[in-house]
Amino acid sequence: MEVILKEDVPKLGSRGDMVKVAEGYGRNFLLPRKLAIEATQANKAVIQQMKAAAIRRQQRDKADAEALAAQLANVTVTFTRRAGEHDQLFGSVTSGDIAAELEHKGFNIDRRKIHLDELIKTLGEFKAPVRLFKDVTAQVRVEVQKEAEPEEQR
Repeated sequence: MEVILKEDVPKLGSRGDMVKVAEGYGRNFLLPRKLAIEATQANKAVIQQMKAAAIRRQQRDKADAEALAAQLANVTVTFTRRAGEHDQLFGSVTSGDIAAELEHKGFNIDRRKIHLDELIKTLGEFKAPVRLFKDVTAQVRVEVQKEAEPEEQR
């Protein structure tokens, strides 16, 4: 039996692929769960249209991501944190902190898209890669400054 996959199916194929499967697997598993449709001429035409629409949508999303990456290249987020000796922070700056600061600047970026190799635990300037799309990554500058210590009371 030939079917056209509507969703990615592990060890079988990805969305839009036309695959041959056993009659029972197709009728009892794939079709009832709406993971696939039968490979008729009409369904083949519908799948071709769906693939074309998906390609157009992916190109538009990539263009949007590239425009956002160009804007993020000029953005610097600054944090003021308490630090001890040798410029070690009490705590750290995380991807969630960076995402919150970017949101204050008008960029709505999910914290899971910010890929820090390790948490920022010292003062200084750092680059935080933000993965916006499959092949589009922006670099956001992160500055961590020392918080002014309050005057000691006598």
